[in-house]
Amino acid sequence: MPLALLALAIGAFGIGTTEFVIMGLLPGIAGDYGVSIPDAGLLVTGYALGVVLGAPLMTVLGTRLGRKTMLMLLMGLFVVGNLLSAVAPTFPLMLAGRLVTSLAHGAFFGIGSVVAAELVAPEKKAGAIATMFTGLTVANIVGVPLGTFIGQAVGWRTTFAVVAALGVVGLLGIARLVPDLPRPEGARLRRELSAFRNPQVLLAMAMTVLGFGGVFAAITYIAPMMTDVAGYSDGAVTWLLVLFGVGMFLGNLLGGKFADRKLMPLLYTTLGGLAAVLAVFTLTAHNKALAAVTVLLVGALGFATVPPLQKRVLDQAHGAPTLASAVNIGAFNLGNALAAWLGGLVISAGLGYTAPNWVGAALAAAALLLALWSAALERRSPAPAATAPARVPVHH
Repeated sequence: MPLALLALAIGAFGIGTTEFVIMGLLPGIAGDYGVSIPDAGLLVTGYALGVVLGAPLMTVLGTRLGRKTMLMLLMGLFVVGNLLSAVAPTFPLMLAGRLVTSLAHGAFFGIGSVVAAELVAPEKKAGAIATMFTGLTVANIVGVPLGTFIGQAVGWRTTFAVVAALGVVGLLGIARLVPDLPRPEGARLRRELSAFRNPQVLLAMAMTVLGFGGVFAAITYIAPMMTDVAGYSDGAVTWLLVLFGVGMFLGNLLGGKFADRKLMPLLYTTLGGLAAVLAVFTLTAHNKALAAVTVLLVGALGFATVPPLQKRVLDQAHGAPTLASAVNIGAFNLGNALAAWLGGLVISAGLGYTAPNWVGAALAAAALLLALWSAALERRSPAPAATAPARVPVHH
């Protein structure tokens, strides 16, 4: 494994920690600023929307820069945002810090996916992308619980200061280990936008929104589901989320391994399995042991879709993958926001805390149908005319 992938994984670990740790720190932050929990929830919603908007914005701004340079600038922005969050004297400034941090998120994973894929042989691209995303999954196992503990023991401001320090480590790692890959010829905004004329790119992004949205329809409301339905204590929810993170870790590894071999069959299996498991979750949520196993499976099947979906976008975007890759990261967050909203609607309608599982199952099933449609369209497309292979420069 190239050491450059380790540097990217460290950056991903920091980003994953700051994205999810806020959920465990909301009560303390709300109390310190004198705002309600729903108002403090803007720190979560604002971050997600910032990722959706920031992914294409920051990628477009960086089209004239080398990818290594852009990754370093994004990690610098990440550090500034977390430091602002750590010292913000007012809630609006805290929200501003979260927004600044979120701007780095989508573009980092989007550009990082392209860089990771370029560092290895073509048949190992999905595995390289999965290695970078391992940092995000490990953050849910280690970073989030540890950050929550630090925040509860010492204060939430310390948590954000520690995360900023992680960002510095990631920045130094990228500066030292990531090679200065040449910017592709013709890497201009118009060329990057051309990728969106390919319906296969749009279908892959729609699969991302619906497939990963299915996961968050259930996980967003995991706390009341596990306490009110399964009968767990409030303190057990943290460990159930760790279990979910373990599932994410395992699914990411498996997804990265098999996506390089059979990408579309893997998507059929994981999306179909995810739809089935989410549907069954409405029943298993009534039993502690079965609920815990289901949480693990939701994490594993959900995150097993990430490497193949990201690779699908890279493959279909051809010579202009950077913007499409970043927008696809925003699509994950758009799916999160959409699913959380739909899950809230069914709960508000009086259908109970397990109802979001049906929403998630429907979203995952819709993603599976899109995957089948995408494959059918691809089979009907005429094969490209044979051409002489282009000379590819070799970088040592």
